[in-house]
Amino acid sequence: MNTAPVVAAVDGSDDSLRALDWALAAARRRSAPLRVAHAWQYAAWAQPDVLVVGPPGPDDDSVLDQARDHLAGRGEGLDVEYTAPVGAPAVVLPELSATAQLLVLGSRGRGGFASLLLGSNSLAAARDAECPVVVVPRPGREVHEGPPAEPGPRVVVGLHVDSPDEAALAFAFTEAALLGARLQAIAAYPWPVTSLAAPGELLPPAVDRSAVEHETRILAEGFLAPHRKARPDVQCDVHTLPGDAAGHLVAASQDAALVVVGRHRRRLLAPARMMGSVTQAVLLHAASPIAVVPPAPPEE
Repeated sequence: MNTAPVVAAVDGSDDSLRALDWALAAARRRSAPLRVAHAWQYAAWAQPDVLVVGPPGPDDDSVLDQARDHLAGRGEGLDVEYTAPVGAPAVVLPELSATAQLLVLGSRGRGGFASLLLGSNSLAAARDAECPVVVVPRPGREVHEGPPAEPGPRVVVGLHVDSPDEAALAFAFTEAALLGARLQAIAAYPWPVTSLAAPGELLPPAVDRSAVEHETRILAEGFLAPHRKARPDVQCDVHTLPGDAAGHLVAASQDAALVVVGRHRRRLLAPARMMGSVTQAVLLHAASPIAVVPPAPPEE
């Protein structure tokens, strides 16, 4: 059993309290400690006549006091720790993730513009964390109707058959098992496929759509097979859909318990951590909580 903590990042906003609720439930499902963290941005300078005594500790931090009140009577049986690390959240939160099994935060904090769909700290944590990051969006996001799904709790995972993300698939199966939910795997394929014969002239696709869909399903089923074997208790449904993967995942997020996406693999010419366009679009628009899973470390 993984005894690393589930870390909930709080900043006093309603968004962070929703994330704290999600983190509390996640810690219970995992029988894991819950660590509530408020990153304190402390300036080491002040006016000459002002005495600087330093940032507050976890016992005299008003944001953590609010979190304690919010969890009052609901943390029984859990090991709950409160911490107030000093530093910019975009730096502190990825550092906390190094010893966590899950980092949970709201999509927006107290700062920034009201029109922002995703705060800079949430984006930085999802991009840089060592562990999976769950971003809990504000309620009320409207999305288009997704593919049909069986009733009951549901976890959605994106599956790119050209470069499947094994870490994301494993996390999705595990989370579905913990939630007692079905898993809905979305495998999108590009369509329509067109080619240029002359400037301004488009040729119809030379391949049959049903053949592309069939090949996509065969590949998807093959990549899912070892995960199904490892988690026989999880019912997994595969949807092969034409067009934009991000759009299908966002649509499937309606009434889902969680959407799981991979972050991005490092490339030779782009060694810095980065997120793919599909992951960013899902973070911005999905109606359900979104789990961004970092790639598994390369084998020696």
